[in-house]
Amino acid sequence: MKCAHCGKTTTFGHNRSFSMRATNRKFLPNLQKVTLIENGRKVQKVLCTKCIRTATKSA
Repeated sequence: MKCAHCGKTTTFGHNRSFSMRATNRKFLPNLQKVTLIENGRKVQKVLCTKCIRTATKSA
């Protein structure tokens, strides 16, 4: 899934064990389904929590 506002998606990196062996892992964004009011209409969007915070601050 992808944030509808900023476009944040899954990123990839490594798990590091005690021996510093690198294995692949995913970093998932904290995405939530939110109902917003845009142009007088209720719109349901998938946003990351950072975008939800800025949307509530500006409203």
